[in-house]
Amino acid sequence: MESTLVNPMNGKPDPDELKELLQDDSVHSRLPGANRGLEFLYDVPLQISVEVGRSKILLRDLLKMGEGYVIELDKLAGEPLDLYVNSRLIARGEAVMVGEKFGIKLTEVVSTADRVENLG
Repeated sequence: MESTLVNPMNGKPDPDELKELLQDDSVHSRLPGANRGLEFLYDVPLQISVEVGRSKILLRDLLKMGEGYVIELDKLAGEPLDLYVNSRLIARGEAVMVGEKFGIKLTEVVSTADRVENLG
């Protein structure tokens, strides 16, 4: 079976083919090390970030910044925060306090199909 998983025009994975492969159990059994499950991936480090909002500013305003400067963000108070893993949107949630630190309580997880579609 010949695979066209990567589009030769842009070098990115084809989302439809990825979905098909993820749903095909026979593919998993043919992969090397398939019998050991996902345990071998557990120690892979991931970069997690939470985005409160975004803003565009002029360079002159950036140079004027100092303590107490306020930057207006594009999100309204109370809107969900975006959780990214390796720069990919994975979930949304709300800010919570965990002891003396901030945390995020997940309220919506992006579906697997949407995550696969946004790989490219």
